[in-house]
Amino acid sequence: MHGKTAVTVNRPPAEVYQYWHDFAHLADFMTNVGSVEDRGGGRWHWRSKARDEEVAEWDIEIVTDEAAVIAWRSVAGSDVASEGTVRFAPAPGDRGTEVVVEVDYQSSEPKVASLVKKLRGDEPGMQLKEDLRRFKQVLEAGEVLRSDGSPEGPDSWRLLHQRPARPLSDAELDELGALR
Repeated sequence: MHGKTAVTVNRPPAEVYQYWHDFAHLADFMTNVGSVEDRGGGRWHWRSKARDEEVAEWDIEIVTDEAAVIAWRSVAGSDVASEGTVRFAPAPGDRGTEVVVEVDYQSSEPKVASLVKKLRGDEPGMQLKEDLRRFKQVLEAGEVLRSDGSPEGPDSWRLLHQRPARPLSDAELDELGALR
């Protein structure tokens, strides 16, 4: 599976690179990452999660680490075969940093399971786009912003169970003490 997306972050490239460079931060904005621990020597141990349950864990090694690009790949023998790059470049017009992330991984799941994940919003490209949106929020606002309407963020599966809005009944208004 392949995912690639980009975002412009209104922060200088050095600051954006420095934040991403500490892979432990990835769990702050990537919903399917439970934790990332530094094992030293350019190796990191990842634990993924889905719906708050641990799914898999694997080790990666950094293969390129420069101010403009970080590249990694999973260590031989890992349960998850993955590799990726994140590139940092000055955005046009002095508007911050263009961040481009590209990830490849091999999955043994059947195509039907992959389709269900895509419908639920868990497909890698869609997930990566949402993760980068949250990354931008963390760097620009200091936190992931959530609304009361979607406290956990967009989730296609949850949206299937929503019902149309309706006015409050007289009993509900009375209970709230609202003025009519």
